[in-house]
Order: sequence, then C-alpha cells, then structure tokens
Amino acid sequence: MATRTAGQALSLGALEEVLGFHLATATVTTMDTFYRHVGEPLNLRKVEYSLLLLLLANGPLPPKRLGQALALSAPNLTLLLDRLQQRELIRRERSEADRRSHNVVLTPEGQRVAEAGATAAVPMERELDSRLTRAERLMLIELLRKVAAR
Repeated sequence: MATRTAGQALSLGALEEVLGFHLATATVTTMDTFYRHVGEPLNLRKVEYSLLLLLLANGPLPPKRLGQALALSAPNLTLLLDRLQQRELIRRERSEADRRSHNVVLTPEGQRVAEAGATAAVPMERELDSRLTRAERLMLIELLRKVAAR
C-alpha cells in the first residue's frame, strides 16, 4: 500500500457512501459559521437561537410544540426554557385558550435578541450560499427535510 504525502487527499473508502459522515463534516462548517455570526456575538447556542426564531415566527407556543419542532425530550426542553427564562429572553404564561396549559412567549429582550439573530443570519447564509447555486440550496434543504422526517 502506498504512503500518502501531506498534500494528497485521503481516500474516504467506505465513508464515501455514509450519509452521516457527510452530514457531520458539513455540520462542522455550518456550525463554525453560525458561531462566528450568531452564537458568539449574541451568546446563543444553536438550539437557543432556533427556539427564539420559532417564537419570533409563530408567536406564543406550548412547550410541547417547541419540543417537537426541535426534537428535544421534555427534560432537555425544560432545561433550555429555564436557561432562557433566567436570561429574561422568554417567559411562560397561561394560555388564554386553555387556562390549564402554558405558552412560551418572547420577552421584549427576547424579541430584540431574536430579531438580531435573524439579521445576523443574513451574512451567515450568504457565506454558506457562496458554495451552492440557488437550485442546489433549495434541493439540499428539501433533501435534509426528507432525511430528518420522523
């Protein structure tokens, strides 16, 4: 077997056909971009960012719907909500439709941070888009939705 020099690309072997490997390597790139544009400037983890933007787009939501949308277990969702509530980005309030249940609501500060996150996502997405055509981007999103479907 020949020895590879430092400049030569590694053979991926069986990994060439492993979807999870390619998703993981793409995740490294996209998460680095996220942390530079959104995570560090706004002190947000990706799941926190996602939850805030879901609330920004939909208004008050029951915790169960948020957990389903983010694929979080009830205990992990509770920890996330507690953390965001301590930072005064969200609050829990009784549902007007069903007084027995609660909704998660953005506070004014949460609204500000969510809007800043949405704004910060524009140059982040532009940076990632430089690697794909518009059609490739739309196809990738469609394919990832299929892979993520439960």
